[in-house]
Amino acid sequence: MPTLFEKENELFFHTYKRLPLDIVRGEGVYLFDRSGKRYLDFFGGLAVNALGYGHPAVLRAIEEQSRKYIHLSNFFVQEPQVELVERLLSATGFRRAFLCNSGTEALEGAVKLVRKWGGGTGKTRIFGMSNAFHGRTFAALSLMDKAKYRDGYEPMLPGLGTLKFNDVNSLRAGVNAETLAVVLESIQGEGGVFPVTSEFASALHELRDTFGFLIIADEIQAGIGRTGTFFGFEQTGLRPDIVLVAKAIGGGLPLGGILGNDRVAEAFTYGVHGTTFGGNPVACAAGVAVLKEIVDGGLMKNAATIGKELHEVGRRLHQEFPLLVRETRGYGCMIGIDLKVESQPVADALQQRGILVNSTNTTVLRLLPPLTITVEHCRTLEAELRNILKERT
Repeated sequence: MPTLFEKENELFFHTYKRLPLDIVRGEGVYLFDRSGKRYLDFFGGLAVNALGYGHPAVLRAIEEQSRKYIHLSNFFVQEPQVELVERLLSATGFRRAFLCNSGTEALEGAVKLVRKWGGGTGKTRIFGMSNAFHGRTFAALSLMDKAKYRDGYEPMLPGLGTLKFNDVNSLRAGVNAETLAVVLESIQGEGGVFPVTSEFASALHELRDTFGFLIIADEIQAGIGRTGTFFGFEQTGLRPDIVLVAKAIGGGLPLGGILGNDRVAEAFTYGVHGTTFGGNPVACAAGVAVLKEIVDGGLMKNAATIGKELHEVGRRLHQEFPLLVRETRGYGCMIGIDLKVESQPVADALQQRGILVNSTNTTVLRLLPPLTITVEHCRTLEAELRNILKERT
């Protein structure tokens, strides 16, 4: 009889290189495979599982809303949507929102929003950044430059391109009066956990004042308290006009959104944009529970504490293994430990020892744990990582 992995290989398009784990359940900050082995989760569903697994407030919200209704058309006002957006806007100071199903949908919607906003102005160019990741749809791909995502899908969308991330000279040479918007992650996640520099943010603000374009911050990975502040851009000094959210906001269910300030508040009008499933009421109810725990429950403070501890972990490992560990970057529960060797074998060794981390950008161990993680968990990671690095000296 074929195994689960053999069935998956036969039934699905080969788009995901799956981990060799048969996970059957999660609890708190741990995952368990079919044999009962426990894994400490610093992978976090790639920043989705901000409250870990089986959080009672999220489970309760999902159950209660499911008993009322699971779906209504967006022709109807829905209380879970309104409560979620009210909390989002109250926490962030933005003016209006649109709810969708995912981060890449939020990006696509934002491109439509800025084009509506800029209609008739002569502004047509939208720039993303080198080394960025915004999703897999065409607007997203057109705002990214990595060949592994773009190859075979050309031609890209006209009017969209990239500038060099954190390079002020590239920024000044690229933007002008025809620039409609600049899109960037406040902290590049897939790209290796690289924050926007204060110099780049300042130059971007200055050029916005000069040319009148919009700044779009992709907070899909860094947002919703992960960095120790509600949004990652609060750590970097960036001041966007539009913000994209997803991942953690749905409590594990598909949910994304676009937040806009007063500049774009009237750009969308009735019927110009929409979605059948966007803002699903069960996902929104889960999102309300997530926001209550993160904003009111002290988890942003915990994320900040964890970030400091993980930087200390990286510093100690760099001191002990200067030929293997380059540096540690990021904030809160979004940390990259950059190695001087390939990171995937190290991630594989950690997995064998019962700790899950993500390898990205060839040399970076990306840590995206639940915001409920503790300092003790960080020290468990440190001890196992130290043992692995010792074996490589």
